[in-house]
Amino acid sequence: MDRVNATTPSASSADDPARAAFAALRTPEGGQLLAELRDHDPADELATATRLRRTHPAELVSAALGQARLRQRAAAKFGAEDAYRMYFTPNGVEQATRTSVAEHRADRLAALGVRSVADLCCGIGGDAIALARAGIAVLAVDRDPLTAEVARANAEALGLGDLIEVRCADVTEIDTSPYDAVFVDPARRGGRGRIFDPEAYSPPLSWATAAALKAPRAALKIAPGIPHEAIGPEAEAEWISDGGDVKEAVLWYGEGFAPGAFRATLLPSGATLTAPAPLPAPPVGPVGRYLYEPDGAVIRAHLVADLVERCDGRLVDETIAYITSDVPYSSPYVSGYEITDQLPFNMKRLKALLRERQVGVLTVKKRGSPVEPEELRRRMKLSGPGSATVFLTRVAGAPTMLIGHPLG
Repeated sequence: MDRVNATTPSASSADDPARAAFAALRTPEGGQLLAELRDHDPADELATATRLRRTHPAELVSAALGQARLRQRAAAKFGAEDAYRMYFTPNGVEQATRTSVAEHRADRLAALGVRSVADLCCGIGGDAIALARAGIAVLAVDRDPLTAEVARANAEALGLGDLIEVRCADVTEIDTSPYDAVFVDPARRGGRGRIFDPEAYSPPLSWATAAALKAPRAALKIAPGIPHEAIGPEAEAEWISDGGDVKEAVLWYGEGFAPGAFRATLLPSGATLTAPAPLPAPPVGPVGRYLYEPDGAVIRAHLVADLVERCDGRLVDETIAYITSDVPYSSPYVSGYEITDQLPFNMKRLKALLRERQVGVLTVKKRGSPVEPEELRRRMKLSGPGSATVFLTRVAGAPTMLIGHPLG
């Protein structure tokens, strides 16, 4: 199984073609190639490779083109300014934390007075970078030699080498007692893709939890889809979304956190909704004038009931996270809509209504419906200056279409 923290270190880069290729990228010639490839178009890669191989070794050109592709992908997570100074591996880009999320986590630790962190399973160093920029000294550990070398190169490239010590080692053998806090990011991808069983993480969730409980404070990064029953009572669980997309969940342990509490945090605003324990199931009732769509982090944290109470509302169906109310409500945790029509699910009736209202731009949202938004839009054959939003969902168990428009 291909796991970031599950590879035995090799003796030297000479024995490992991937490490040798990475070392070549860090030479002046490799750096020149990467600078030249910064804005290259992947569609022209064959012609670019042919041209560059006239003056550079073929192996170096291949490595530089691969690294250029990874940097272009990483810009979405790290921002272009950092991404084009950093180095990446395919797994590293896939598993690295988005900078905004890493900074949020680092800021929480720094605010509690944490000044040193053992970052276990550090990957290419995304979290270590955020921690160091928050003024925290970091021991970054990963068992894979290439990954550790990339993390070290990134610390140096961003001028953080004095704050980040990178060690290639088995995280289970690291003494974390000298550190104020521990951060654990187990590998959640294997040779067959994403791993859903927490005990199949590398290292397993049970080991990571035990390591966290030994430290004065700890943060444990987990998949946002983790079952709530897998979260121990010692942890404060936080789900984080960025720009409306749920990115990850983190379990917090130790002084300054609230064991058993659930939290939803929305970035970039930093708005945070908390509850000390799961709330009772909210009421269910008929669709009112307004519909509210909770942020995904609120749904994952099981805090929808809190919003139902705040807006004096109800759910449209006991299994669907759409809130309805008879009064307007504004909150960073929901997107609000005014509903103009409620119809049983029927494609022909929807098409006729949209044509009658000259709707040319249709936003399709769905929960509890098998219909794909793109397919629905295609079948509507939209035309006209108007716009509308349609919700494909269930109301009291029945397939339903709700038509409306955003508030505000």
